[in-house]
Amino acid sequence: MTEQASIAESDIPDIPGKPTSASRTTLSHIMTHNDTNLLGTVHGGVIMKLVDDAAGAVAGRHSGGPAVTASMDEMAFLEPVRVGDLVHVKAQVNWTGRTSMEVGVRVLAERWNESTPTTQVGSAYLVFTAVDADGRPRAVPPVIPETDRDRRRHQEAQIRRTHRLARRRAIRELREKRAAEGFED
Repeated sequence: MTEQASIAESDIPDIPGKPTSASRTTLSHIMTHNDTNLLGTVHGGVIMKLVDDAAGAVAGRHSGGPAVTASMDEMAFLEPVRVGDLVHVKAQVNWTGRTSMEVGVRVLAERWNESTPTTQVGSAYLVFTAVDADGRPRAVPPVIPETDRDRRRHQEAQIRRTHRLARRRAIRELREKRAAEGFED
């Protein structure tokens, strides 16, 4: 779902904003042999599911109800995760539109039986759309950045949104042009 399919501006109730900290969460999970890939490290899809789960919880908390994943941007795997690692997935709302929210996620890992510092092993940005009982987009409260870091993340999220919309528009225009020239995709 996109903002294009969202409710009209005049239909948006005056919803009070929520601070970034109101929905921030951490999901922790210990990695087992069931989570491994053919190389013996944790499968990237397992990490991506944890990322989506944590981001979904944050989006639901912020919006006060169900929210669905609209897109995932920039999933970066920085270090391998191993069996026995305790993975912490930290998520927060960085930006809100009328019906959508960008959630930033950091993935950290530490050995379950050692007292060593955590290592950042991944990061991602996801966009969620809040939906009503019929699956239609619904309005979300604005996010209120509280710290300098929150304000930076909010500004960066606006840049990512601008790029997503420009990329979507450029692709649509290219496809329309190719169709007008008689090319079938």
